[in-house]
Amino acid sequence: MSAVLVVNSGSSSFKYQLVDVGSGDVLASGLVERIGEPVGLATHTVHVAARAQEPAPTFLDATYPRELPIPDHTAGFAVMLEAFAEHGPLLDPVAVGHRVVHGGDRFVASTVITPEIAAAIDELSVLAPLHNPANLAGIRAAQQAFGDVPHVAVFDTAFHQTLPPAAHTYAIDAEVAAAGKIRRYGFHGTSHQFVSRAAAAFLDRPLADVRQLVFHLGNGASVTAVDGGRSVETSMGLTPLEGLVMGTRSGDLDPALLFHLVRTTDMRVDELDALLNKRSGLLGLAGVSDMRDVVARMARGDERATLAFEVYIHRLRAYAGAYIAQLGGVEAISFTAGVGENSPVVRARAMATLGFAGVEIDAERNESPRRGIRLISTESSRVAVLVVPTNEELEIAQQTLEAIGVARG
Repeated sequence: MSAVLVVNSGSSSFKYQLVDVGSGDVLASGLVERIGEPVGLATHTVHVAARAQEPAPTFLDATYPRELPIPDHTAGFAVMLEAFAEHGPLLDPVAVGHRVVHGGDRFVASTVITPEIAAAIDELSVLAPLHNPANLAGIRAAQQAFGDVPHVAVFDTAFHQTLPPAAHTYAIDAEVAAAGKIRRYGFHGTSHQFVSRAAAAFLDRPLADVRQLVFHLGNGASVTAVDGGRSVETSMGLTPLEGLVMGTRSGDLDPALLFHLVRTTDMRVDELDALLNKRSGLLGLAGVSDMRDVVARMARGDERATLAFEVYIHRLRAYAGAYIAQLGGVEAISFTAGVGENSPVVRARAMATLGFAGVEIDAERNESPRRGIRLISTESSRVAVLVVPTNEELEIAQQTLEAIGVARG
């Protein structure tokens, strides 16, 4: 068994999974949250595969919550170790893989963490001030807990470092851009990479021969054009704010809108940041950020929800058409993440105008409650349209093994 502990650390919480990379099974998972508050919460779940007489694995989950003070990430990892010791399974990872949001243009692949690499992650905090410091806190705490195994940084941005200059360059003063490291970086890279590989494998086609779009539609949302396994265009930019309409983020807008608000209101930079990141998107338009709530309100005739849905779909179609043009056509389009995997109406409406590109959705397949990777286009569709459940933790675990010299299976 090649077990990798995958850690995703935030400023006041961290999530973890112990992943058996060989089978893809999650052996245990957990969440340590409210770090630094008077009372923290640690939840540890043990996953036991029950395979007997089953066509596919089912899982018998045993969850163990615990409330106690958790003053910092180091204390949080101590609580995690206690949970593994008391409830199992055996915690003996060959490596620890860490999600790191921003690798700038320096990191093009997952990298074993050394003091120099940790310092570089810290320096890149200027590009991700809310994320990289938190990721680094988790790295340092995990290194104390697991000092005898390698630790690997897996960057959200790394997959998109293959973007050509025409795709990643903003048309602003070149000296200003260079001084501020201003360019398109892209995010959700581990998800886009996992899904694009899984789609090619499902279609039994060499990854190098497939031009595809991947729509990662969750509370955060992005679309990537993948040509032969390489990201060549992606909707998120310098930050995760650019691109599609999201749960609470605006996505694309006229940058002069900000100048207008500064001139006509008393809003400051922090308030503008909060407006576009936390009070826009579906929430700003419909009053709710969850697509399920938007669709339910739309069904009841709510005009705000209907407009929010139409704006959301309009942006999806606009990006689909643009990226198909950039690729010169596609062989596959995949939907993933919470909305992409679970909203047939979003998938159907987003693809409804793409008949010119060879897209035909099979309504029965699209509405099917089946889980797992599946085809939702017709047999005659020139483009395979898929639902592909993402597994960012497995991708991080696989990349972690590759970074320490273990080939991907």
